[in-house]
Amino acid sequence: MAFTGAKAAAAESRRELFENLLKSSYKQAYQLAFRLTGDSSDAEDLVQEAFLRAYRFFYRYKTDMPFTNWLFRIMTNAFIDHTRRRSKTKETSLDTPHSEQGATRELSDESFVPDKLLIHEEFDMEVQEALKKMTPDFRVAVLLSDLEGLSYEEIAQVMGTSIGTVRSRIHRGRKQLRNYLLKSNPEKYGQLV
Repeated sequence: MAFTGAKAAAAESRRELFENLLKSSYKQAYQLAFRLTGDSSDAEDLVQEAFLRAYRFFYRYKTDMPFTNWLFRIMTNAFIDHTRRRSKTKETSLDTPHSEQGATRELSDESFVPDKLLIHEEFDMEVQEALKKMTPDFRVAVLLSDLEGLSYEEIAQVMGTSIGTVRSRIHRGRKQLRNYLLKSNPEKYGQLV
């Protein structure tokens, strides 16, 4: 009987640890998700998916590893999974009548979403657009390195790959980013060459 009580107390302690780690990492997780997706709604979905996966597999988390690294790995895997699935789905124009209702679809106006405005003020729109155009693996590597400040070793852990692959992805990702920015606005980004 005492064993069951101790087991329940340990489970409760682990749950509290999980909740505290989520609370302390939410802002970083959302910012990375927004940079990956370029959209506040998609970022919220990605964060939610990452948190659900983290909860499901929290028993695998080793407390000697930084939680954000572990969470970023889950998030980047979820992002890449979503990107691959989306590339296989058929896109439909918003002007096409809805098959069930017959009317065109309506979208909410997200032009004045406070968190989106804050991130966009800190993060140039052209750069965000360039990030959207990048290969997902390269985008993840560049964001984790240049914006989150993770080391190559940490990025390798997050992405589940070798340090050499991380270096290659960062180099090639930066090149993709630079080329897109030069094409989109050579006057502003010409000094990058």
